[in-house]
Amino acid sequence: MARSVATVPSENGWKYLQQLCKHWSHKLDVELGEKTGTIRFAEATATMSADETGLTVAIDAASDEVLERMEGVVANHLDRFAFREAPLPFEWRAD
Repeated sequence: MARSVATVPSENGWKYLQQLCKHWSHKLDVELGEKTGTIRFAEATATMSADETGLTVAIDAASDEVLERMEGVVANHLDRFAFREAPLPFEWRAD
């Protein structure tokens, strides 16, 4: 199992988290909680939390290759929702 985490500074983290969860809820298993969200892909799970300073995204994946691909997928989608702030400064780190 491979895991990475990125914390993205943004006052709109909660808004982006909600948009991402709603976007993928039509195709994937998604849970939206109070300031948190979880999206289950076929080979990975993205867990997110937001506060007034930013958005934290953790990805757990079946392999390093899947992890690298999912980092790009999640970052790309969040950048689309955050088009006024994009590109968001994702700095993925192994966890």
